Amino acid sequence: MKHSVLEVCADCVQSAINADKAGADRIELCSNLLIGGVTPGKALFKLIRKYTEVKIRVLLRPRYGDYCYNDYEFEQLKEEVQMYHELGADGVVIGILRPDGQLDEERMFELIKIAGNMDTALHRAFDACVNPMEAMEQAVSLEMKTILTGGQSGNAWNGRELLKELNEKSAGRIEILAAGGINAELIEKLIPLTGIASYHMSGKAVVESSMTYRKAGVSMGLPERDEYALWQTSKEKVIQAVQVLKNVQNK
Repeated sequence: MKHSVLEVCADCVQSAINADKAGADRIELCSNLLIGGVTPGKALFKLIRKYTEVKIRVLLRPRYGDYCYNDYEFEQLKEEVQMYHELGADGVVIGILRPDGQLDEERMFELIKIAGNMDTALHRAFDACVNPMEAMEQAVSLEMKTILTGGQSGNAWNGRELLKELNEKSAGRIEILAAGGINAELIEKLIPLTGIASYHMSGKAVVESSMTYRKAGVSMGLPERDEYALWQTSKEKVIQAVQVLKNVQNK
């Protein structure tokens, strides 16, 4: 198997530290992972740079929802690419679709040009596009480094057939980074089926809030969520995934 990669999606300093200590190859930094992740602030980036040595790619997504952006949102994305280039991020994770579900190559090219020598990865806008093989070829022609995908499914196991096809047809020209419900057990099942060596996981676990006083009936966020149950990357889950990849690598 080609060289393996484990990327961990983190939206707080503690999660990034846990991923780094557990042996992750890089993190995808975002905020608000609960809604799929949006662009993080630079203070979070700078703190993770301070407390870890892990490679950081930054997710750039101006809002929750679809990937078809208006002119203001596109302007915001350009500013964010420039900001993270100046801050020294290792890469940016981006994606824009046209209303017809095609990859917006023209706008993507503009972002990639601003990114300069940073890695550029196509995020899961790919999973919402109309033609995945065409989008893959477009990403290759744009000289992007990575496609993050669940095989056009919310769960990589359900998307395993497309993941296999993408891996085969990409032929090493672009990294296919499998995502969606990834854990050690699933990696072990997906490797022989798909041949994919790169995986993206959050490794999230619920951590109890340190609050002892809890005001009943007051919620500032999603009403179905318990605000005193926090998500955080589990060091143990990442260690398990790293070990699976090492075992396969050493065979």
